[in-house]
Amino acid sequence: MFTVKRSKHNPILTPDHMNSFEAYAAFNGCPIRVGKNTALLYRAQAEPESYQGGRFSLSSIGVAWSHDSIHFTGKEQLVRPEEMWERYGCEDPRVTKIDGRYYIFYTALSNFPFNADGIKVAVAVSDDLKTISEKHLVTPFNAKAMTLFPEKIKGKYVALLSVNTDLPPARMAIAEFTSLEQMWDSEFWKKWYAELDRHAIEIPRLPSDHVEVGAPPVKTKEGWLVVYSHIQNYFQNDKLFGIEAFLLDPKNPKKIIGATNGAMLAPEESYERYGTVPNIVFPSGVLLEGDTLSMYYGATDTTCAVADVSISRLLDSMRLPHKETDFVRASKKPIIVPRKGIPWEAKAVFNPAAIRIGVTTYILYRAMSQDNTSVIGLAETKNGVDITYRPDVPVYVPRESFEDKKVPNGNSGCEDPRLVQIKDRIYIYYTAYNGVNTPSIAVSSIAIKDFVAHIWKWSKPLLVTRDGYDDKDGCIHPEKVNGKYFLFHRVNHMICGDYGSSPSFPERNNFINIPVMFPRPGMWDEKKVGMSVPPIKTDKGWLLLYHGISVHGTYRVGAVLLDKKDPTIILARTTDALFQPREKYEKEGQVGNVVFPCGAVVIKDTIYMYYGAADSVINVATLSLKKLLASLVE
Repeated sequence: MFTVKRSKHNPILTPDHMNSFEAYAAFNGCPIRVGKNTALLYRAQAEPESYQGGRFSLSSIGVAWSHDSIHFTGKEQLVRPEEMWERYGCEDPRVTKIDGRYYIFYTALSNFPFNADGIKVAVAVSDDLKTISEKHLVTPFNAKAMTLFPEKIKGKYVALLSVNTDLPPARMAIAEFTSLEQMWDSEFWKKWYAELDRHAIEIPRLPSDHVEVGAPPVKTKEGWLVVYSHIQNYFQNDKLFGIEAFLLDPKNPKKIIGATNGAMLAPEESYERYGTVPNIVFPSGVLLEGDTLSMYYGATDTTCAVADVSISRLLDSMRLPHKETDFVRASKKPIIVPRKGIPWEAKAVFNPAAIRIGVTTYILYRAMSQDNTSVIGLAETKNGVDITYRPDVPVYVPRESFEDKKVPNGNSGCEDPRLVQIKDRIYIYYTAYNGVNTPSIAVSSIAIKDFVAHIWKWSKPLLVTRDGYDDKDGCIHPEKVNGKYFLFHRVNHMICGDYGSSPSFPERNNFINIPVMFPRPGMWDEKKVGMSVPPIKTDKGWLLLYHGISVHGTYRVGAVLLDKKDPTIILARTTDALFQPREKYEKEGQVGNVVFPCGAVVIKDTIYMYYGAADSVINVATLSLKKLLASLVE
């Protein structure tokens, strides 16, 4: 469990129109410590000009300096095109200091229009990052993104590079040298390239994807960490850029011993989505200070940005084989299953709400009959896991036209409840569906004294969302916001919110659908997000568990921390999923690969999250509240 946090100062480096060499773009920055300061080497791009029937923008390498690794000044051009093999540009530097000198690897362009034959790796050598003492063309073949490990491994200098980047499929590979001068020995490279398969690092990916070296390797207590670029759908127009990482054996850099589950970072912010080339985040360097790993990346081929993550939490999540370290199932088998002799829940039970009153947890779950009518059943537990009471009759049934069945055997009824206590009443928000009109969110309420006494005097249900909108996953915020009630709900693919004068939201047909949270393209929640569990109040803010759906249709669970006063402000969002389908009963059922929570309670420090599995059965998973908050706020 880890959370990647972008710097509030992003973008940290932008083009300077007063400097002609970087008037168009300043991106893909690679940082390195120089005494107490940090130097950031970056790709600087001049304004495009008409050239040979096209538009040409010359790239060179700039350097900027900082005392805090965030605020950079004193930008100057460091590496400029001078040789024939780089006459059309020097791109994307990666710098390593070894044996007292700085080795700056970059992409050298020798022809225009650009093609694979003219795209190769070069290196510039400097003693102080202020002047260049020598330059060399490194690879005689198509390659990019070469970087040097900052120390010898088993007596050899070691480099990592991307080969055939413009003759896909690209390969990441390791090269070992007995001397630094061997790095620009063409005979060495000819022999090496002929045995490329032996040197390659195999990263699991689809044939349609592309991988490229990102940041220079950084040494950690568990191995060499490499942050790299993974681009989905590389050969199509809908490319998805993501930043991922793998861990190499400290003594054998060809062996991967750890990896992230997916993207740590994908284009979300405006500076990552809109620019010279939209929707790009490209890793180019890292700094490790204590437990903080700062990842520097280019955004939209326009600016430089940085994001931080706890290195200890990141490494913990990367261990292979991947194990569940976040929410853990509290029971080896589902705690609630359909009762075949009870007609109203004979087909399935799933998507449970939960509320803790006194020493009892009340679970209100969606139950489905064989004719696909959904009603709400009740189960009770004292310890959060073992069911102590479960009546044979539902506690809530369809009562209004908007939830009564209109199509024989079609889906209808009261679905996916959420429970919130406000003063002396419990409010149930659920999806109301009659099989004809679009699904909507409805509300009813009951006095707490009647609820615990099992006297089901529910108020008349009312719709709380706009007519004609497909609206689900709704729940009220447990406390008023600036004197008004706030409703979370899902419209299309995102979580929205709206204000109202009462818990029944009479203003519903004037809702404006305030965006709260969007899917993250390229990540586990890329297709759709919806709220799962009503917000949990903590001293750090409101904790909201949500479900995310991947492009392949898998449902997982994540968390966000919302501002104490404004629930539309997200303070932090977990990067990896906290819970996902693993067991057979979660992968196989009415709808496979689904874990879908609608309720949670906190007992002491433990979150008990109740979820539907494959739209068929119910189980509970637990996690330390303190541990989850720490991952969001550290």
